Amino acid sequence: MTARPSDELLTAQECALIVAAAAFARDRIQPFAEQWEEDRIVPLETFPAAARVGLVGIMLPEAAGGKGLRHAAAARVLEELAAADFAVAFSLWVHNNLCNAVYRSGKKRLIERHLSDMLRGDRIGAFCMTEPGVGSDAANLTTRAEEVGPGWSIIGEKAWVTNGALADVMTVYARVGDAVGWRGIAAFLVEAAAPGVERLPPYSLLGGHAMGVAGFRFDRASVDGDAMLLGPGDGFKNAMADIDKARVFVAAACLGILGSSLRVALDYGAGRKAFGRSILEFQGLQWGLADVATHLEAARLLTARAADLLDRGESATVAAAHAKKFATRAAVSGISACMAAMGANGLRTESPLARHLAAAKMAETVDGTTAIQNMVIGRALGVGS
Repeated sequence: MTARPSDELLTAQECALIVAAAAFARDRIQPFAEQWEEDRIVPLETFPAAARVGLVGIMLPEAAGGKGLRHAAAARVLEELAAADFAVAFSLWVHNNLCNAVYRSGKKRLIERHLSDMLRGDRIGAFCMTEPGVGSDAANLTTRAEEVGPGWSIIGEKAWVTNGALADVMTVYARVGDAVGWRGIAAFLVEAAAPGVERLPPYSLLGGHAMGVAGFRFDRASVDGDAMLLGPGDGFKNAMADIDKARVFVAAACLGILGSSLRVALDYGAGRKAFGRSILEFQGLQWGLADVATHLEAARLLTARAADLLDRGESATVAAAHAKKFATRAAVSGISACMAAMGANGLRTESPLARHLAAAKMAETVDGTTAIQNMVIGRALGVGS
């Protein structure tokens, strides 16, 4: 872990958890990440292992069994994890988010049934919003929930579910009643083992197979009456409020993979000789990596600013869009530049760069594409308003 000037604003406990995340990434993720990807393994064992060192429930209050981290510190934790592997880091992050959702619901039965097991990494969480025919236009999802006696029956299909291959419990967003658009969307906590829930096969992707991305089909899936976490309209509003946080954390993960790639390229350049000297001494290579370093620093500042706004309780919608847009672009272009600096060796799987580049391309789509970020930023500029 490399300390930052902004780390001076963190508490001793927050800094300690960032150090723990860096050690966990070095010892428990990095040595295995390439094999996980090659064999398309979803490493279930990382969840209880992460929980044992305090990396599950990191934003929950300490009274609830969490670490009580602020957004700025949590983003740094995610950056350290992603430096080893974006897929595992993002998978753990989704699980952390469901811990938060269960606790925020305030429903005693749900908390007692799920939270302790989730905090130990024994039950894995996921979110089900996206559908096969509905991506960014989330207000028009088609999955429905109908009241049946004291409970609910859910009908529909969800796609692109991180942790879908192994999730035990998930938030499912579904339309309730006759309200049009976002006003009819509620959120339900559904167990994967519930009657009528079908887990679909994991996707074959460009990379990131450790995320276990899959889908679910709900054929009149039966859930209890108190499984509704948020009522019609509130479910959608909460999802949109959480999207700002999600974009900040995707940006933070991109900092991890870009920083890792730059270190690998610099180490390679320092050790590789050509024409009697280190290739890092050649101006063309130096300047290319200098641009990567500048973009990394700018992305860090944008991400830190958005996280700070979240911690202050202020609107971070535009700042989060700037951070995600810039960090994902910087990661794609910067990792490509790092690979070019290593020549053909940048393509070898012994180096993490190919895995990081695949992750960067995926990050451009996760939690809103660059086009969606431009829409957010454009509206703030008064364009099309």
